[in-house]
Order: sequence, then structure tokens, then C-alpha cells
Amino acid sequence: MDELRLVLTVDDFDTAVHLYRDVLGMPAVPAVSSAGGRVVILEAGRATLELADPAHAAYIDGVEASERPAGGVRIALRVGDVAGTTELVRRAGIESLAPPTPTPFHSTNARFEGPGGVQLTLFQPDAPTSGT
Repeated sequence: MDELRLVLTVDDFDTAVHLYRDVLGMPAVPAVSSAGGRVVILEAGRATLELADPAHAAYIDGVEASERPAGGVRIALRVGDVAGTTELVRRAGIESLAPPTPTPFHSTNARFEGPGGVQLTLFQPDAPTSGT
């Protein structure tokens, strides 16, 4: 395995490109669009695939957003400054579902309703603590 590519089909293509490329800073790589359509491929750093059963997914939804289940797909992006990135995403007009909140997952997470109805989690791992 060399690459994990998550493909989202979104009705509001321009908003999605603006959010992921311009606001969140994912650089575009070469891509070939079809005659009647558009595509952009964005680099998103290191990829992981998280699999959860429905009970655990509901638990995560409750911790991060409490009222709006994500459904079968949710994008989670690790960021260096969850509060600052949350503000950038809000200013881009993306609906906030939950502000940055400390979680039992040793991170602070914020949740948004992203373009195409795919929920977006921004997360920042807790700073390591030294045991003395």
C-alpha cells in the first residue's frame, strides 16, 4: 500500500476546494478533469484508516458533537492549532457543530458539517506530559 485516497463527490465543488485547499492548506497535485466536470487532488499529509463499529461511532459522535451523527463517513484532520484552525473554518462559512472540546481520546476536537454533508473533525493531540 502506497497511498490512501478518500474520494468525495460534492455538489458545491467550489466551497469544498476552498475549504480543503485554501483554508486548511492542502496543496493540489496534478489531476486530469473530464470534459464536463472538475476534479482536484489534494495532499493531506499522512493517511490512516480508522474503522469503527456503530456503537463506537455513536460514542465518538456523542463526545464530539452530541446531537448530529456523522453517518458512515467522517473526515478527521490532525492540526497543529485546533482553536485557530476552527476559527479559520468558521470564517470560511462552514457550519460548526461543536467547538474545540477536550476528549477522552487525549486530544481536543472540533466538529463541522462539511461540504457534501460529510462531517469534519479537526483534532489536536494533547501535549505529552512528563512523569516526574
